[in-house]
Amino acid sequence: MTVRRSSDHTRAAILHAARDRFAAQGYERTTIRAVAADAEIDPSMVMRYFGSKERLFDAALAVDLRLPDLAALPAAELPSALVRHFVARWEGEPGDDALLVLLRSAVTNDRAAARMRDVFATQVAPALAAALGPERAARVAGLVSAQLLGLALTRYLLRLPAVTSLTPDELVTGLAPALAATVSAP
Repeated sequence: MTVRRSSDHTRAAILHAARDRFAAQGYERTTIRAVAADAEIDPSMVMRYFGSKERLFDAALAVDLRLPDLAALPAAELPSALVRHFVARWEGEPGDDALLVLLRSAVTNDRAAARMRDVFATQVAPALAAALGPERAARVAGLVSAQLLGLALTRYLLRLPAVTSLTPDELVTGLAPALAATVSAP
């Protein structure tokens, strides 16, 4: 007996399979057929829902960082809150690996790099501006992003033992002072 999937369930299965493939193989080596096989559907269904590999890739790169209201935090808590949020975001939702796909793909794919820039311009920079003011945030947003992306690169993609062995609390304790120095720099 064939189990019939709902439209939302099918779309979610395709996106999950696509993110896994794009994360493991990158854009160039991922095929619609492989994504469909992983999602246990016919390749025509991938095309029905997404139209093309490019549009599937765009959907797989959709990232909502769900940043907290940084303006509500005391300034001294901002660095720890940022590190804690990003670690929780990366580690708290194993089914949502869009950030991993985006980070891995942004290095070699112009479309993904543009999406990464867009995520930080439309999500991180405004959140920092709300907490620090627009002028100060403009000076530090790139450096804060570099530190957080460096953490993601070394912990989740390169899997450097010195970083992967740390607990989330140790990451916050170790990285928050660097972010604090960046945020408070003249």
